[in-house]
Amino acid sequence: MPQEFAHTQSSSQKQDTDEQLNDVSMAAQAETDAAVDALDAVLDDIESTLESNAEEYVNSFVQKGGE
Repeated sequence: MPQEFAHTQSSSQKQDTDEQLNDVSMAAQAETDAAVDALDAVLDDIESTLESNAEEYVNSFVQKGGE
């Protein structure tokens, strides 16, 4: 009988551990999604800036008069 209780308790502990790992995994996925969204927003800003001001942007790096 004590062995059955130990087995049941072990199974319960495994289930608790699995639930905790699932919670951690979901939290990590949410953080990853937020980081990806933030990076996408920055890249979209860069892309829109280059689309509207590409010539001005490039000219800011070109030396004038052979300097």
